[in-house]
Amino acid sequence: MFITPEILQTALEVGLIYSLVALSLFLSFSILNICDLSTDGCYTLGCAVGAVVTMSGHPVLALVAGMAAGVCSGFVTAFLQTRFHVQSILAGIIVNTGLYTINLAVMGFSSNYPIFGKPTVFSMIKGIGKSTQWKGWSPLLLLAVFLALICLALRWFLSTRLGLSIRATGDSPAMVRASSINPAFTITVGLCVANAMTGLAGALVGQYNKTSDINLGTGMVTIALASLIIGESFSKKSQNMLWRIISVVIGSCLYRVIISIALRLNVPTEAFKLVSALIVCIAIVAPQTKEMVSFERRKHAGMERHVKDTEGRQ
Repeated sequence: MFITPEILQTALEVGLIYSLVALSLFLSFSILNICDLSTDGCYTLGCAVGAVVTMSGHPVLALVAGMAAGVCSGFVTAFLQTRFHVQSILAGIIVNTGLYTINLAVMGFSSNYPIFGKPTVFSMIKGIGKSTQWKGWSPLLLLAVFLALICLALRWFLSTRLGLSIRATGDSPAMVRASSINPAFTITVGLCVANAMTGLAGALVGQYNKTSDINLGTGMVTIALASLIIGESFSKKSQNMLWRIISVVIGSCLYRVIISIALRLNVPTEAFKLVSALIVCIAIVAPQTKEMVSFERRKHAGMERHVKDTEGRQ
C-alpha cells in the first residue's frame, strides 16, 4: 500500500499536535491580526520545559508547565508591542532570538535533552488500554479527545465578553478603544492564550518523541501557517467560529498527510522546507485563481450574450 494505516496514524497524531500551533496562529494572525514570529522559540521552550518536568516524574504537570512557559513568552512579546510600541514582527523576532539562549539554559546548555525511563502521557494511556483492541490507537484517541476539548474551550473563550473584545481588537482597535476597552490588555491576553497553545504543543511533542532538541522549532511558523491556510480554505466564508476552529485542525492533519506522501515519494528531507513553502503558496493562490477563472468565465459569457444581442438587433 502507498499509504499504510501506520503511516496515516502517525501523520494524524503529529497533525493533531501541530494543530495546536496552527490554532495559536489562528488566534494571533487571523483573529488579532498580529504577526507573531516568536512561535519557533516558544514551541521549543514548551518542549524543553515539558521535557525537564517530565524527567522529574510529572508528565501531566509537564503539559501545564509547557503552557505556563508559553504564556510567559506571549506576555513578553505583547509587552514589547503594547508598552514600547515595537512592531509585532520585530517584537516576535526579538523574543524568538532571546528564547534560543533561554531554551539552551532550560536543557542544561545541551542541544538535546532525552526523555528516557520516565512515564509520559502517551505511555500512561497505552498502559490503560493495554488489554483492549484499541491499544495501538490509544495515542491518536488521546490526542483526538484532547483536541476536541481544546477546540470547545477556545470556542467558548472567544464567545465570552473578553473573547469578543479580542475579536473586536483585531477588527478595529480604534473602535475598541472608543468603547472604553483597553486594546493593550486584549492583545496581551490574546497572545498569552495563543502562545500557551504553542507551549502545550511543544510539551506534547517532546513526550511524543521522547526528546527535546534546540532546533525542534525551526520552521514551525511556516508549518503552522500552511496548516492554517489549508484549514481556512474550508471555512473562508463561514461565520461559524467552531467550524473555523475545526477547519484549522483538519488543515493541520491534511498538511501532515501531504508530508507523509512526500516521504513515500522519496522526497529528500532537505527539501521539506521547499515543500512547505509550496504548500503555503498553493493554498494562498488557489482560491484567488479560482475566483479569477470564474470571473473570466462570467466575462466571456457576458461578451457572448452582448454579441448575440447585437446580432439580433441587426
